[in-house]
Amino acid sequence: MAASGSSARSSLIVQLSPTRSAKLSFTVQIVLALFWLAWASVLLLSQNPTNDQNYFYYAFFGLAIVFLGYVVLQNTSVFGVQSYIEVTRQYIVQKFGVFRTKHIIPIPEISAVHISPLALRITLKDDSKVYLDLKQVRKKKDLEKIKTKIRDLGVEHNFSLTETANYTT
Repeated sequence: MAASGSSARSSLIVQLSPTRSAKLSFTVQIVLALFWLAWASVLLLSQNPTNDQNYFYYAFFGLAIVFLGYVVLQNTSVFGVQSYIEVTRQYIVQKFGVFRTKHIIPIPEISAVHISPLALRITLKDDSKVYLDLKQVRKKKDLEKIKTKIRDLGVEHNFSLTETANYTT
């Protein structure tokens, strides 16, 4: 039991905020989904049940529910943390939402890391580069935890570590 506790402490998971660069904000998306759902409900309730096109209204209603679910899943943590950065002793994972792929970087494959105020530039041993955007990290304390964990891993796994000074205004 102690082994699982120590491995749990060696893992750092930081939740990310919903993207602020989306074409439509979360509020606009949720309003559109609710409007769509209300419109589909009105169509279903106001039509004659013997109407031949009634199944289109059920399909319209079902798609409205699916879209509402998508918006809620993608932008909130109602169903758990969906967007996160995880740093462990074996790998770094970045995930930007339910329907997006995970980006997994094995720690032994890292040759260098450059830490800037809102990003990590990771160079792998095969000379490929990975850019981890940290703009969506919610708290400055969490941002500093990630950077500290990367610094510790740099010492432990002996990869080159450079850093850009933080500018505060």
